[in-house]
Amino acid sequence: MRLRIEGGLVVTMDDACTVYDPGVVEIEGGRIVHVGAEKSAEQAETRSARGLIAVPGLINTHCHLSQQLGRGLADDVDLLTWLRGRIWPYEAALDEEDVEVSSLACALEQIRNGVTTIADPGGQHVDGAGRALERAGIRGFLGRSTMDEPEGVPESRRESTEETLAVQDELAGRWDGAADGRLRFSYTLRTIFNCSDELIEASVERARLLGTPLQMHIAEIPAENAHSKATRGTTTVRHLDRLGALGPWFLGAHAVWLEDEEIMLLATSGAAVSHNLASNLRVLGMPRVADMLDAGVLVGLGTDGAPANNRMSLIDELWAATLLQKGMRLDPTVLDARTAFAMATRDGARALGAADLIGSLEVGKAADLVLIDPRTANMTPVHDPVSALVTAMKTENVHSVMCAGRWLLEERRITVVDEQEVLVEAQARADAVAARAELRK
Repeated sequence: MRLRIEGGLVVTMDDACTVYDPGVVEIEGGRIVHVGAEKSAEQAETRSARGLIAVPGLINTHCHLSQQLGRGLADDVDLLTWLRGRIWPYEAALDEEDVEVSSLACALEQIRNGVTTIADPGGQHVDGAGRALERAGIRGFLGRSTMDEPEGVPESRRESTEETLAVQDELAGRWDGAADGRLRFSYTLRTIFNCSDELIEASVERARLLGTPLQMHIAEIPAENAHSKATRGTTTVRHLDRLGALGPWFLGAHAVWLEDEEIMLLATSGAAVSHNLASNLRVLGMPRVADMLDAGVLVGLGTDGAPANNRMSLIDELWAATLLQKGMRLDPTVLDARTAFAMATRDGARALGAADLIGSLEVGKAADLVLIDPRTANMTPVHDPVSALVTAMKTENVHSVMCAGRWLLEERRITVVDEQEVLVEAQARADAVAARAELRK
C-alpha cells in the first residue's frame, strides 16, 4: 500500500537542495515513488506531517557499535593510553551477546538522533552486531577491527594476515546483502600502527571487488605519522597513496594531522573522510575540514564510539562541526548550513558509495526519512529550515524515523524493540564487562 506523507515542509537534499513548503513524499515497497509540491493521482494511505519537516535519514559514517557499553571508561587520556590501556582490554572482555546488546543500544541512540544508516569501522563479534541491526531495522555497513601486527595488542586479539582476512571473507559471505539488502559488509583496517602493507593491499582488493568502502583510521595523532615515517619512510596518507590504497573506495576516519599535499592526495584520488569532531577534540586535535572541502575532499560526519565521545549524537556533531571551522578560519561564512547538512546526508551517502540508494529524498531511492518537529523553544521560529536543522535542532526535535519504508521511531516512541528492556540489559552487561576488563575506577 502506498503511503503519502503530506502537509509538512520537505527538505530533499537533492543536488539543488530543493525545499517544498508544503510538500509531499510518497512511499511504496520501501522506496520513494513521488516527491513534490503536489500529491500524485495514486490511491494512498495518508499521514499528516503538518508542522513537521521531512528530511533524509542522517548517515553516520563512523560509529563503533561494539563500544556502546564502554561509555565513560576512557575519559581524559591520550590516544595510545585510550586504545591500549582502555579500549583493547574492554574489547577483549566482550562476548558475542555483549556486542549484540551494545550494538542494539547504540542503534537506538542513533535512531533517536535521526540516523538511518551506520558505518561500523569494526569491533569483534560481527555476528552479534549484525543481529542487533537486524532487530533495530536500521541500515548498516558491518565491519571487523582488523590488525595483523601485534604491537600493544592483547594476546587474545592477535592474528596473522591470512587469519584476519579469512575471518573477514567469511563474514562478508554471511552478512553482505543481509536483511533484504539493508546490511552490507565493509573491510576495515584499524590503524597503520597495527596493519601490514600486505594486509592493506589485500583489503583494498577485496573492498573493490565487494563494492563497499574500505574503512581505516588515518592521521589521528602526530605519533602515528612519526611511526609511519620510521617504518614506511613517509606519513600515513602518503604511504597509502604509494600503495594504491586511496581511491573512491577508501573512507578514512578522523584525518586530523594532514599536510597540504596529503589533503590534495585525498582529493585527487577521490577518497572520502569521516569527520568526528567530538572525539577529535577530546583525544586527537582539530581537523582542517574547511581546507579539505576547499580542496574537493568528500567529507561525511561520524560520532566515533561512545568511549571517545560519550555523546553519540550526529545532530550535535553537525552543529559543532560548523562552529569549529568558522572559529579556526575566523570566517563566519565557512561551512555554511547547506554544506554541513549535506555532510550528514547526501555526502555521507557518497562517502559510503551508496548515493544511488540513500542520502536524499528522491524518486527511486530508499524510503529512509526523518520527521523533525520544530515546535519547541529551542527551534522556534524557523525562517530558514536548513539553517534551523544545523544550528538549532536537538535530539528532542526528532519526531519519527523511517528506514526502508518502516517506522523505527513513531511520534517519539521506539517501535522495533522494548527500549527500556534493552537499556537495563545494557547497564548490567556494561558493569560485567568493565569488571572483567579491570577498568572499574
